[in-house]
Amino acid sequence: MIFLTEQWLLVSLLCLLVYVYFWREGAKAGANLSIHQMTTLINKGDAVLIDIRDAAEFKAGHIVDAINIPHAKLEKQLAELEKFQGKTLVLVDKLGQHTGHAGRMLRAKGYDVSRLGGGMAEWQGQNLPLVKK
Repeated sequence: MIFLTEQWLLVSLLCLLVYVYFWREGAKAGANLSIHQMTTLINKGDAVLIDIRDAAEFKAGHIVDAINIPHAKLEKQLAELEKFQGKTLVLVDKLGQHTGHAGRMLRAKGYDVSRLGGGMAEWQGQNLPLVKK
């Protein structure tokens, strides 16, 4: 505790650097979109929804017109996304835990990427419709 009070400047600098690091990593993975922003982009035809959850989770309930490419298979199935090169790819998963990594990888390949903030948990929390197969 004495260190914190005596070295408050160093501690503050460390906190600032940690914040900047996480902010930059998030920016590399694409912007977080609200449900409203995502549906507006998709309805205008400017975006495609990519659901990166496992096939079983996808079949249990997904957003209409979402394309399922599981996170673990995304790099191997990049060819399926080439036809969407000019559109924004909106990534969605269960809670948002995998969209950061997937977004960074897709951005490195030249795709315009965004992420659904809160993932499917947010979608379901808002009682929005799901397609079940």
